[in-house]
Amino acid sequence: MNDVPAPAPLVLVIVGGSMAAVKAPAVLRRLREGGARVRVIATQAALAFITELSLATAAEGEVATDNTWFMARPDAQHLTLAKADATVVVGASADLLARAALGHASDLAAATLLSVRGPVLWVPAMNERMWRHPAVQANAERLRTWGHRFLGPEVGAFGTRGEGSGLGRMAEPEDIAAATLALLRPPAARDLEGLKVVVSAGPTREYLDPVRFISNPSSGKMGFAVAEEARDRGAQVTLVTGPVSLSDPVGMQVVHIESALELREAVLEAARDADVVVMTAAVADYRAAQRSDEKQAKVAGDVTLHLTPNPDILAELGEHKGGRVLVGFAMETHAGLERAALKARRKNADFILLNYPTREGTAFGGDDNEVTLVRPDGTHDAWPRLSKREVARRLLDEVRRVRAAAAGAGG
Repeated sequence: MNDVPAPAPLVLVIVGGSMAAVKAPAVLRRLREGGARVRVIATQAALAFITELSLATAAEGEVATDNTWFMARPDAQHLTLAKADATVVVGASADLLARAALGHASDLAAATLLSVRGPVLWVPAMNERMWRHPAVQANAERLRTWGHRFLGPEVGAFGTRGEGSGLGRMAEPEDIAAATLALLRPPAARDLEGLKVVVSAGPTREYLDPVRFISNPSSGKMGFAVAEEARDRGAQVTLVTGPVSLSDPVGMQVVHIESALELREAVLEAARDADVVVMTAAVADYRAAQRSDEKQAKVAGDVTLHLTPNPDILAELGEHKGGRVLVGFAMETHAGLERAALKARRKNADFILLNYPTREGTAFGGDDNEVTLVRPDGTHDAWPRLSKREVARRLLDEVRRVRAAAAGAGG
């Protein structure tokens, strides 16, 4: 007997009456690219900004409206649509928030929201004065108490004439899709829910003059993999990254830095209330003692550079570790296990991931890594060559074990 594959999860997208409704087709396409089936409700106000044809094309299916709600049909349309695995309200207006918070059922969108059982994500879009009004904030807070979630609004330009920019811009389609797809994961897969995770990634650049710098070939792929894995497991993630060629991951805060001093400032700030800090960044050990403000001319013969040590960010985090889990990375070419264990002890890290960048298949820039997890007491687990995403998964599994052991010891 052949096994019948389970259907893809179903996402209901409700499009609100905001100028940001024009971005709804992009959200629908991103959701479908992420493996979800989609259904669409367009409010009457939304149809002033976007056509049914545009939404139907992006969804590859019909669009439900107030007109279809009252058509003769064998089902109660609002109850059928409410069976979706998750609901996202794109371009949520102040009016739609109010109707949902007050339990109105005067149109298809509001009636369906009264009937949904899966998680609901609101993505507001309105001008700043409307968003900050006490009535709007009270409605949003009431929905939160019912378990509804919010993404944004963000600071930026929006379409209201005469307003320019401010708080109220709708989140980008990629972020909306990522946050919605995350709601579909089973609770067991979201085992980092509620935790704040800080990840550093990529290289630093230490400028000698405006056009020359000391750096390394780090691609940032390992740190990005850790950040994305943590996000997908429910964590609130801040990624602090040096200059890399990778696109910013969606669904997290991304802070861009160049130098080790900038990295230190950004990481220490983000780590203030973090539960986990993972330092994968390849930080330059030294910087120019005196950086020139002008390009230095080429001279004949040897040149001597005066370098000064950069701060040890991992050690500084370890000095004020508190209850957070602290993870470091170490690259060695020899005596790796001994040096990694010593590094973990000296810097008060919970464990170090040791890798050898000169080994075939695990050099800078690759998609795979071969690491050994080394604890302060010298015990270690050697992992085979794995994709960097799988290394990230195992790393965060170890973070969970460390937290569980600490909780058990405290209890």
